[in-house]
Amino acid sequence: MALRNVVLEGDDILRKHCREVSEVTDRIRTTMEDMLETMRDQFGVGIAAPQVGVMRRMFVAEPEPGRVYYMINPVILEQSGSQIDDEGCLSVPGMIGTVERPDYIKIEALDLDGNKQVYEFHDFDARVMCHENDHLDGILYIDKATNVRNASEDTYLEEEQ
Repeated sequence: MALRNVVLEGDDILRKHCREVSEVTDRIRTTMEDMLETMRDQFGVGIAAPQVGVMRRMFVAEPEPGRVYYMINPVILEQSGSQIDDEGCLSVPGMIGTVERPDYIKIEALDLDGNKQVYEFHDFDARVMCHENDHLDGILYIDKATNVRNASEDTYLEEEQ
């Protein structure tokens, strides 16, 4: 496994639609393991392929330590409810913003073995999956966010209260 460079906002690659993965190969598996290592190194909970310069429909998410999901060619089948909370992004370092997301999603994707899986997510897990899935269509959280602000200023304000 290897650490990859994280593509930052302003790079055109983050605004492009990714292509489907035609076959889950060893190269795809290695890329996804590299993505997981890179995400953990940056203290993230998810990372999508375009964030490491790979224009394929795949992402890795770890909404809590040790619970890792590898999503290849994900499709959101259902969504419902609403939740509003702050988000950040490895490609938009140092910033956070308030985003409305579904409270529930059902998502279908291939796993690392190329097998189709269907998952259901609620709350924070649903938020993470939606955030990462947006990257595959060239959408960043800041496109949907209100109150985008410097994360360090926000932390400072919380300490003051």
